Amino acid sequence: MSEGTDRIIAKPTIEKAQEKLLLTFCLSLFGLFLTGCAAQQRYQSAALYVDAIELRQSGENAQAIEKLDTAVLLDSDFSPAYSLLGQIYQQLNDYQSSAESYEMATEINPWSFADFFNLGRVYKTMQKFRKAAVAFTRACQLRTDHLQAHVNAAKCYYQVEDYNMALIYSKHAEQIDPDIFEVHKILADIFETQKNYDQAIASYKRALELDSDNTGIMTSLATAYLKTGRNEPAKELLALVTRLKPDNNTAYQYLGYCYLQLNAQAMEQYRRERDTNPNNTETLDSLRLEAETAVNLAMESYGTAVDINQDDWQAHRGMGVAFMIRAINEKNMDLREQALGQWRASLDIKPDQPRRERLLKLIEKYSR
Repeated sequence: MSEGTDRIIAKPTIEKAQEKLLLTFCLSLFGLFLTGCAAQQRYQSAALYVDAIELRQSGENAQAIEKLDTAVLLDSDFSPAYSLLGQIYQQLNDYQSSAESYEMATEINPWSFADFFNLGRVYKTMQKFRKAAVAFTRACQLRTDHLQAHVNAAKCYYQVEDYNMALIYSKHAEQIDPDIFEVHKILADIFETQKNYDQAIASYKRALELDSDNTGIMTSLATAYLKTGRNEPAKELLALVTRLKPDNNTAYQYLGYCYLQLNAQAMEQYRRERDTNPNNTETLDSLRLEAETAVNLAMESYGTAVDINQDDWQAHRGMGVAFMIRAINEKNMDLREQALGQWRASLDIKPDQPRRERLLKLIEKYSR
């Protein structure tokens, strides 16, 4: 073995020995100030705690837990032991035991940022978002400048649909650091949930500036555009997503919807032009072609979405709409049957889908 390798292996051993020496020294000083039975128990608990730290560093978690359990039996107010138990159980993915340990630690020491923050993380992992939000809130009170505590508080309040609290913590996180992607992502999600689409669009744009290749944000921004009738920028974004990720079924589905909106927009312009300038055949022909192109592209996009995911009930439903538009315009019974087939397939996949009754009425109407 080379001299260099010896040094690499020896260094952690030396550091552990130094750490143990320091802990033992501190423990000895601690013992000097203690008298009586309770003091002796506290000293013994602290000694067991030091042993548990060393065992954990050696990967002997079971033995460390035994030491810590004994420590809290001797002194039930010894919060560092509960804190370390919480860490070990968290590492072992025993989240219930971890949460119980952190709860004890925070009850004994309500000023411990680390314990409240870790308690929040454990409850968040367990999807107990209300409890996680409470823990993160306390962590934020203890460390008003801690970015991740505020981000996690915002996320957990969002999960329990307390959007006002989610907004408060998101905005505070933005003040701490305005250049964090996930902060602007959650702000955008909150604004969209509140139907504040202009603010959502602004936040999605900022998130995209910070992560320009994020196709999920591109799709979210595009849907926000669609909800405000901005079909052209939505189309451009969704087309970009399909180029970057050709297997993105959701992007093709939204792109199909976007083309249906563009078809409706062109047809509205066509009717308006026909009513006001019936002799302007050039413009009328151009608008008619624009509408036909849009519906054909909608069929193509929905078709690709279905090819990627046969169980996409929304794509089947949208493709049925596209087929029916063409069937009515062209008076084509084959296209009508294809539209009805797509709608029935959509209902087979998701019988309890939104606006189910409306779709059933359409099927009944065009089946006559």
